[in-house]
Amino acid sequence: MQPMVRVFGAALASSALVLGASQVAVAAPEGQPEFNVGAIDWKPCEEVPTVECGFLELPVDYAKPKGEKFQLAVSRRKANDPSQRIGAMVINPGGPGGSGVDFSFGADRYFSKEIVDKFDVIGFDPRGVARSAPIKCSAEMLQKTPSSYPKSKAEFDALVVFNKALREDCRKQSGAIFDNASTAEVAQDIDAIRRALGEKKINYYGISYGTIMGQHYAERFGRNIRAMIIDSNMDHSLGTKAFLDSEARTAEDSFDEWVKWSDRSPSSPFHGQDLRKIWKDLLAKAERGEVPAPWDPTLKMTPEDLGSGVVGMAYGPSWKPFADQVKQIIDGVQAPKSAFSAFAVEETFPNPFPGIFCNDYNLRVSSWGEYQALTKSEYRIAPNTRGSSLGHGAMMGCAGFPKATNPQRTLKIKNAPKILLTNAKHDPATAYEWAVNAHRQSRDTTVFVTYEGWGHGVYDRSECTLKINNEYLVSLKLPRNGTSCAAVEPAETATMSVKPRVPAGPFSIA
Repeated sequence: MQPMVRVFGAALASSALVLGASQVAVAAPEGQPEFNVGAIDWKPCEEVPTVECGFLELPVDYAKPKGEKFQLAVSRRKANDPSQRIGAMVINPGGPGGSGVDFSFGADRYFSKEIVDKFDVIGFDPRGVARSAPIKCSAEMLQKTPSSYPKSKAEFDALVVFNKALREDCRKQSGAIFDNASTAEVAQDIDAIRRALGEKKINYYGISYGTIMGQHYAERFGRNIRAMIIDSNMDHSLGTKAFLDSEARTAEDSFDEWVKWSDRSPSSPFHGQDLRKIWKDLLAKAERGEVPAPWDPTLKMTPEDLGSGVVGMAYGPSWKPFADQVKQIIDGVQAPKSAFSAFAVEETFPNPFPGIFCNDYNLRVSSWGEYQALTKSEYRIAPNTRGSSLGHGAMMGCAGFPKATNPQRTLKIKNAPKILLTNAKHDPATAYEWAVNAHRQSRDTTVFVTYEGWGHGVYDRSECTLKINNEYLVSLKLPRNGTSCAAVEPAETATMSVKPRVPAGPFSIA
């Protein structure tokens, strides 16, 4: 059983929005020819008719603007109060693989009323995702995906061979978009959306993997930003070992915070007990193959499966449900897989993953020996979670691939206004140290706000975080750099948050 790879009165006045074939010239990146962007033919979305949907025809390869094109799916939830409209806010829920169009459908439940009243919320499916020339891979091949935790050189070599074959299969099934789906291209797509909307400047809210899109856009098109929030940040400067070790540290921190909750909460089935010893014993049993999966006793849970459960649980966090699930596993209770949400193991990578993440991060393990050294390090750092299923799975999902087309580099933002950068201290996915490092690289252009609590996603974690985010979006008022918002104890029954939350995270599909 493979550990999971996760992981919630003014209308636009531009003539470009009028139905028809009007063209908007888009300034191309330096060294590339310009191209024209057509109007978006807005129509009521089939899923949510109060939201408008349309497509924007863009080049697959921006170096060849007259070459092959694809249709980028875009959505628009118009400001509820046109008389108070401030502008357009482009949103992205992360992933890679999250649908911004779907995110826009529930934007009125995610963002405060003040925000949806005053902004046109613009969703889009990044190239290679959902409705935008989606990357496709053969289902039959995906079903044969080997474990990302090889136990021998032969298994490691077999995984590399499989990854190479899968990549070629996905390229064949998907066409030219596969080789042109990195976040560097997405940043250009976002500016094409801005031009098609007829907006001089846009606002942007991106969470998790959506922060890389924001970072790239700010680097390249900073002058076109009015306000930008990058929530739960990726660090696009880390090498393989730094990436893996930092993910391991935040996974182990998630375990530590769960234990602390159990110690202080009478509702925990392990309250008053030595949960660390109980967990250690459970890991040892799993190592020996003695922990049947509650939903299928013929399957045996591995220590890595248990560790991935910790990471999945901490997204909310959902401490109480997870503790109850662990108690059932220990007691040998049988129940449907749906009753074990934290252990909802993904057997394969999402289809967009090879074309997006593997071209954004040059995490390449070249040999069995290197793999052993990397794994030894992450297991030493995080013995209770066996490293991080997120970091490990991402690394091994790209093993055998050629070099990334948009590899890691230091973040350099020069011409953007002040950007609000936020992160939870105990985020299980985008490690707090990633945000610290991203801010260090952009100190002159980002204002860093820490939520001292838990979970993935900061926007509405508390009255403090909500006030800071909304005041900035509406009035551009920012707090002092280094501001912290106190932790708020999550509701014990909550899985993500009290409000419906977009299940965004690195290496997960919304």
